[in-house]
Amino acid sequence: MVWKPDYVTLEEQKHYMRITDPEHSVDTRDDPELAAAITAASRAIDYHCNRQFGKTAGAEQRLYTPKVRGCEWVIDIDDLMTAAGLVVVITGVGTLTAYTLDPANAAQEGKPWTRLIVNADSTVKPRGKRNEAAITADPWGWAAVPVPVRQATFLQSSRFHTRRNSPYGVAGSPDQGSEMRLLARVDPDVGVSLRGLRRPRGNG
Repeated sequence: MVWKPDYVTLEEQKHYMRITDPEHSVDTRDDPELAAAITAASRAIDYHCNRQFGKTAGAEQRLYTPKVRGCEWVIDIDDLMTAAGLVVVITGVGTLTAYTLDPANAAQEGKPWTRLIVNADSTVKPRGKRNEAAITADPWGWAAVPVPVRQATFLQSSRFHTRRNSPYGVAGSPDQGSEMRLLARVDPDVGVSLRGLRRPRGNG
């Protein structure tokens, strides 16, 4: 898996949409358009959730700006699901080892840590300078794409693919009572399936 991947494959999406030719074999005519719809849907889900659900290919250093919240130094970080090999350096100060990953029960719930809290007794403390926290993780991101994200991708990709037949944003037939306006946001059912996975804006 990579950072910001497509959350379902082309073959999975075609199976979900039951795309076949008249002889009931696999239809490849719309593959380029459907692949683009999958990528667009995956990125729309990222934007809706304010996070992505892939992971880096290996160790990578990223820069963050520590902030004071209450009486603590807090560093909002990208999603992280493993502390193995985690290295935190406060530039110009030293290597930070006395910290706590938060939320405390993230690992037990199969969710990522999203912030690092500097322990009160740490001898290495941030100074609040921009991008002074250089943090290396191996890897950043999610261990696996959550099932609700995959389901949301199936739904949103189908919607995007159907959208080409409704250039004015209306699908269905008013005569048959099946008229539906395609709104400029993720499908309502997508929003429901992603509830609980949205990250507040301004973090990370």
